[in-house]
Amino acid sequence: MTMPPQRPEEGRDVLAWVTERLCDPRSYEKVYHRPLHDEPMPSVAALSEFMERLRAVLFPGYFGNSNVTPESMPYHVGASLFEAARLLTDQIRRGYCFFCRLDRGGECQDCDERARGLAEQFLRALPRLRDQLAEDAAAAYEGDPSSRSPGEAIFCFPSLLALTHYRVAHELHVLGVDLVPRILTEMAHAKTGIDIHPGAVIGRRFFIDHGTGTVIGETCVIGDNVRLYQGVTLGAKSFPKDGEGKLVKGIPRHPVVEDDVVVYSGATVLGRITVGRGAVIGGNVWVTRDVPPGANIAQHRPVGVPLIDGGG
Repeated sequence: MTMPPQRPEEGRDVLAWVTERLCDPRSYEKVYHRPLHDEPMPSVAALSEFMERLRAVLFPGYFGNSNVTPESMPYHVGASLFEAARLLTDQIRRGYCFFCRLDRGGECQDCDERARGLAEQFLRALPRLRDQLAEDAAAAYEGDPSSRSPGEAIFCFPSLLALTHYRVAHELHVLGVDLVPRILTEMAHAKTGIDIHPGAVIGRRFFIDHGTGTVIGETCVIGDNVRLYQGVTLGAKSFPKDGEGKLVKGIPRHPVVEDDVVVYSGATVLGRITVGRGAVIGGNVWVTRDVPPGANIAQHRPVGVPLIDGGG
């Protein structure tokens, strides 16, 4: 129920009045998160440290200690992994408790064990994630004439930062980790303007040139060797509702983009359609139907229409 507007009584302390109003359950009931089992929410600061530790592991010498050598690498990698695992375990448990509806009270031993197990499974994936990110960096170097080395892409390009967050978040998403994957991709979104849902499936050698304003939806499936430019949207065309008028969640509603596709800046590709292998979609094109393999989709040329007496 919405609280009726009121003004503090004349002479009453305004801060005391505002505090009283904001602490009224009718005011906060729709925006208050009450931590269960005294477990706080996941921490953006802790997850930022986690990602910095991971970047130092995945890209040694570029992030973290820039003086790392092959001889000192086991020490630096081991120390960063130890701290990253500790941070991740704690954040996984917090994410699990965020959605928990069991009012059990006390310690949740199964939550602690589950968090440790998921963190260990994630760590085992790091060699594979590094291989994928190395290929992403190579694709950025090869696809951008302004890039002078893959290392420049690793250190400077916003797409590599966004992809690092995405590939880590996607791995956690596949493992069934709650909330943390979405936080990780939104952290990168805030920094780069590139919005990739952790549920999207993205193949190898993926590159987003410039990147600002790029949106990749939850159920997108993207093949290998795909290149996007800034402002591309791979989104949903409609949002079906159930019998009660609520959005149906989780159904495939975003595009499937096959291998070797290029999508130029400002293009909007919507719905569960397929963009065939090797297709090229030009800038500012609106696509809502399947695109055949090898097709080139471009805007129609502008047509001159005379405006006479306000008509046309």
